[in-house]
Amino acid sequence: MSSSHAHHHEHAAGGHSHGHAHAHIHHASPTAPGRLRARERKLLLAFVLTTAMMVGEVAGGLWSGSLALLADAGHMLVDSLALLLAFLGAWLALRPADARRTYGYGRLEVLAGFVNALTQFVLVGFIAFEAISRLRAPVEILSGPMLAVALVGLLVNVVVLRTLHDHAHDDVNLAGASLHVLGDLLGSVAAVMAALVVRWLGWNWADPVLSLLVSLLILNSAWQLLRRSTHILLEGVPEGMNPDEVAAALREADAVIRDVHHLHVWQLASGSRMATLHAELHDPARAAQALHAIRQLLNERFGIQHVTVQIDPEDCPDRAGSCGGHGHP
Repeated sequence: MSSSHAHHHEHAAGGHSHGHAHAHIHHASPTAPGRLRARERKLLLAFVLTTAMMVGEVAGGLWSGSLALLADAGHMLVDSLALLLAFLGAWLALRPADARRTYGYGRLEVLAGFVNALTQFVLVGFIAFEAISRLRAPVEILSGPMLAVALVGLLVNVVVLRTLHDHAHDDVNLAGASLHVLGDLLGSVAAVMAALVVRWLGWNWADPVLSLLVSLLILNSAWQLLRRSTHILLEGVPEGMNPDEVAAALREADAVIRDVHHLHVWQLASGSRMATLHAELHDPARAAQALHAIRQLLNERFGIQHVTVQIDPEDCPDRAGSCGGHGHP
């Protein structure tokens, strides 16, 4: 269900008279409360399972004397904290807008994804340091208990990753959480392989070598997530969208539209696109018709749900450069 409203008023500005008309469109989006609650449950389940597995790996490592399992438990401790951060981000994002944050708290999810990406870089550094230390001084591993615990960890991580994977492609918070779980999954695979190699071939160096390979995979994914979340936090244009193409389409949206400028397109959070623009009309009396055409095109063709439009009945005075912070497409 969508709703819209528009208002028009005149005032003098620098000797020019121009009107403002604002059209706001609100649709059910990926950050709607119902879906967020589903994501909250997924993140909470992932946190509980990961924490339980971490405790199991600590117990298994102490029982078998395996430093590899204890190191992986440290890995899962970082990931448990990351999942908790992601859960809190989704939970706080449910809070409604208030007088201080009129856009609400949805961007906390993006911030959580950003922090998760940063923690992965720290984790990769830790893995690399431990791997180099073990290559220099191989550690004796009891492969039997290590293999059993690693297999259980692998199963748990598969369950958690499947739980989070549904919407991770369009949500940087879930993507961040999934990235940590993927790191756990790859770590469990490496632990299983290392346990088998140590058990059957006696190659203790296999564990640190596999850990280094896993860290390289995590590093690439962490960099991609960091780029995505930073782009949103910097009010970047949504991926795959060209502002010039949007402006050109708007100029053709209705015959009454003479020109479109000062166009800004950004994302409040993943999947929540917004836009502001100035429009000049051939006939200012047909502002309502222009607003309808603009918001319909932006929503249907570009997926922009929230639009603010300023209608200029005369040439826009801001073209002279008096509108600080506004660019020209």
